[in-house]
Amino acid sequence: MNEILNTLKPEKLWFYFGKVLEIPRASKHEEKINEYLKQFAAERKLECLQDAAGNVLIRKPATPGYENRKIVVLQCHTDMVCEKNAESTHDFSKDSIEVHIEDGWLKAKDTTLGADNGMGVAAALAILDDNTLEHGALEALFTVDEETGLTGANGLQTNWLKGEILLNLDSEDDGQFFIGCAGGKNTLIEWDYQTETTPSNYTFFDIWVKGLKGGHSGDDINRGLGNAIKNVNRLVFEAFKRFDCQLAVLQGGNLHNAIPREANAILGVKSGQENDFKKFIEEFTTIFKAELKSTEPNLTVVCTPCSAPASVITKNQAQMFVNAVYTCPHGVYRMSDDIANFVETSTNFAAVKMDGKKVNILTSQRSSIESRKDDLANMVAACFQLIGAKVQHTDGYPGWNPNPNSPIAKIICDSFRKLFKEEPITLAIHAGLECGLIGEKYPNMDMISYGPTMRGVHSPDERLKIDTVERFWDLTAEVLKNIPLK
Repeated sequence: MNEILNTLKPEKLWFYFGKVLEIPRASKHEEKINEYLKQFAAERKLECLQDAAGNVLIRKPATPGYENRKIVVLQCHTDMVCEKNAESTHDFSKDSIEVHIEDGWLKAKDTTLGADNGMGVAAALAILDDNTLEHGALEALFTVDEETGLTGANGLQTNWLKGEILLNLDSEDDGQFFIGCAGGKNTLIEWDYQTETTPSNYTFFDIWVKGLKGGHSGDDINRGLGNAIKNVNRLVFEAFKRFDCQLAVLQGGNLHNAIPREANAILGVKSGQENDFKKFIEEFTTIFKAELKSTEPNLTVVCTPCSAPASVITKNQAQMFVNAVYTCPHGVYRMSDDIANFVETSTNFAAVKMDGKKVNILTSQRSSIESRKDDLANMVAACFQLIGAKVQHTDGYPGWNPNPNSPIAKIICDSFRKLFKEEPITLAIHAGLECGLIGEKYPNMDMISYGPTMRGVHSPDERLKIDTVERFWDLTAEVLKNIPLK
């Protein structure tokens, strides 16, 4: 299906990426990719283990002459974010990801590509299968459910890994090497709302904010991208001020780590106000486009008449709910005082779901300072506790404290300079990485995270810059040759 990958180099890496694209691997449903990994190891007579959390570990002996080098862990996660455009019929439980090339980037058709972290999986498999590479003993750790809870890394058993150095193959900027990351937690809101029979003298409209880029709620939170939920809620908030309205639905978004791309509201206006309401929608479309012209050029507001629903939220409760959503923060909360242009603390208003009786809201907070992460989570909670909602915080995951004197960071930066005659950048990342949890269980592990360039991850705009993949491969091979002695 993806024959174009056969034309790309390095051949072995792209071959395995093609294999990964064929295997369904939604978060919490990694059974098929795990079976493939175990079969791969068995065919090559490599030691293969699986722990209670579902993580798979494959060990490969050192190449001759490298037996006395420190053991290296190649670490990646097998699951992917499953997002698609509304018109897509793709079934992530069974369909392969279809890809094409645009201007030097590899993209999928109306879905996430899954290069996050399928490219890391492919690289680990290619290294395990390549007997021409020079390296010490290797452990390839394939963790599960990174995207929806880091449960694989959280459940990783202690005293399982023998390695002293870990290469996390799950970053998205060629030439940038990450030595620290933010911690994160989710704040979940549940609110039971009251409904009433829909009055007969209202005309209803189905309103959509769509065409937004979405993106990663860590990496992309500082790019000024639109949040479809916040946009459609703002529109409803203003409509309540200008019209006699009835609200039946307000929902959108999906995953905690994806900025919402689409959201909709079903809103009724008093009969006779229809024409003024349509002009109001046009006005707000112009406002949104003007405010987000640089970051969201494809933003659209679609408003179509629809059948009246059987019930609506009572007016008082609808206003309370819309006020709470309006008040709830989204985006960058604080920039770092110590690292230039680095987001310290942020929150993502990720999803709203209604079932006719209650609403469930998902938000996600990140920070490199634990106390500020908790403070922002409490701020989000307070917005909804004011209307009597139930609020729950997840346990979250720890940050990874940067070590500027990391030996593996020096090795990888020296290798990068040697290969490409360019100056590398070492920094921390606002996104969450499994290194924080792994570091808790293996406190002496020397870790670094890197990868080829990707953009738009966690959205159907996800794309992989093809020419950085070969650099990623060459760099990894060079680093493995230069691992120090035990």
